[in-house]
Amino acid sequence: MSSASSPPGDALGRLCDASAAIGALVLLAIAGMTTVSVIGRAFFAQPILGDVELVQLGGAVVVASFLPYTQMRRANIIVDFFTTRASAASQQRMDLLGTALYTAVMALVLWRVAVGGIDIHAAQERSMLMDLPLWLPYALMLPGLALCVLIGGVQCVRMLRDGPDAEGA
Repeated sequence: MSSASSPPGDALGRLCDASAAIGALVLLAIAGMTTVSVIGRAFFAQPILGDVELVQLGGAVVVASFLPYTQMRRANIIVDFFTTRASAASQQRMDLLGTALYTAVMALVLWRVAVGGIDIHAAQERSMLMDLPLWLPYALMLPGLALCVLIGGVQCVRMLRDGPDAEGA
């Protein structure tokens, strides 16, 4: 069943697109800030204070924002060197296993990022140079990670239900 013909797939697709768009905006902001900082450092001896902190914090948010898009479109890297000669049914079982493992790992990451964010918020930890609350990037990562888990779950259910013809979320 194609994701385009299914209302849940359409909704998940729109959420993935929105998540990727947010990630792209954050990435563009990081790139712009880095450019300004490098120019400031090279020509005026005035880099942006805390630019490395912002790149680190923003980079985590960018990755979490792009993950749902790649999972929805099954664009994660697959090494199929050893499975090219396997039967279609075996390949489908391995795809299901891979998707289930990916979903389980993303659920574990989601849980640990949430716990880490709660702990950092409770400890009131802040970044060294810019004094930003460190729980904020953790919170901004949660929607993308949760969306990955949801998409993986939907993909597993569809592969089990529809068999070899199931694709997308």
